[in-house]
Amino acid sequence: MKDSGLLEGFCDYHCHLLPGVDDGVKTAEMSLEILRLWETLGVKEVWLTPHVMEDIPNSTVDLRTRFEGFKTLYGGSIGLHLAAENMLDNLFVDRLAANDLLTLGTRGDALLVETSYYNPPIGMERMANAIREAGYMVVLAHPERYEYMEMDDYKRWKQWGMRFQLNVPSLVGAYGPLVMKKAETLLSRGMYDFCGSDTHSLHFTEYFMNSKIKKSVVKEVKRIMESGL
Repeated sequence: MKDSGLLEGFCDYHCHLLPGVDDGVKTAEMSLEILRLWETLGVKEVWLTPHVMEDIPNSTVDLRTRFEGFKTLYGGSIGLHLAAENMLDNLFVDRLAANDLLTLGTRGDALLVETSYYNPPIGMERMANAIREAGYMVVLAHPERYEYMEMDDYKRWKQWGMRFQLNVPSLVGAYGPLVMKKAETLLSRGMYDFCGSDTHSLHFTEYFMNSKIKKSVVKEVKRIMESGL
């Protein structure tokens, strides 16, 4: 993958590089090492999107403080930004009501959300409608990884107005052959809007970098990269 040119000019809309706040990278040194590697591959922008959920109730204030501290350690060429990956749970409902959220995109009008891989949350459509009524765009993280979703579900949510964020490692089998097949299908049907790496560790980065990716897939991902938030 590292020789494909895929990451030249890449904007990563989903990763867990803010150190020590969730199940992602644990130390600043490791995050900096990953960023230095990405610099050599031409990555342009990175949105750090730590988990916010009932099990990991990161506060907006604390994440902003940690992000500002991390930025002082990094002096490289990649533009760093802060958002969050929001689990659609009761904590999210409370944070949305309080407008206590870290938004995705330079316009500040998008929210990156996720659900359980196995079951949709109770009242998912109600929550999605509440997000839209609050003036935000709904960006669903890695739709290819949700086992409960089938093509009819993807079509329905796209018609509703939801945007889909592709985990690019899905296309090299990082989450297994079934997820890879789903990702290829959604990609071929033009259903993705944004891309991310969902990086959690240096090991994951190295696996991704050393994997082979189809030239036809690179072309389609590059097309998605032309859009942005």
